[in-house]
Amino acid sequence: MSFLKASSSFTRFRIIDEIPQETWESIPSKLRQFSFRDIDDIAEERSFGWTNFDDMLDTAWSVSPPEKADYLAFTLRLDTRRIPPAVMRKHVQLALRDELKRIKESGKNFIPRERKKELAEQVKLRLMGRFLPIPAEFQVIWNTVQGTVWLGSTQGKIIDMFLELFTRSFNIRLEQMLPYNLALAMLGNGFSEKLDALEATQFFA
Repeated sequence: MSFLKASSSFTRFRIIDEIPQETWESIPSKLRQFSFRDIDDIAEERSFGWTNFDDMLDTAWSVSPPEKADYLAFTLRLDTRRIPPAVMRKHVQLALRDELKRIKESGKNFIPRERKKELAEQVKLRLMGRFLPIPAEFQVIWNTVQGTVWLGSTQGKIIDMFLELFTRSFNIRLEQMLPYNLALAMLGNGFSEKLDALEATQFFA
């Protein structure tokens, strides 16, 4: 999801760790260390990592730096290779038919379950190389003054992937800013008991 479009959906986080000065200095190199790795030419199902905010193909930040005044801007790129289910079923059936023909020559008429699973995995690996991965990008904006981070996605799986990669890359933990956390941020921790006691309002009978 791009923040540069007329409208966008995003998830907001806040940093919950103290950030030493050396961490700020190492962020450009950490982005390159955990940058996206292309899987077009290898039979991998998925790859994800950081890329340039201005060009998802730029994993060396040669087009532009991540620093934008008081902000850091970069992109989480995810490439996923998908085999259409109908194609997978067809080729698994072909593999099972060939296997059954082969074992019948030795007097057997049954393919064990483990062998069926093994054949399915072999088919999947073979087909992987015949389908190009589908790229997706989710932009990230980091306010270095306020300690807030925006991710251009509201998908649960993308949020989990982002949190794991962010912590692994920078050794910094994030907390998702849910309505409860936003209220505490505005009112202070002293209001936590009052917030816990609130009940949802019913707006219709």
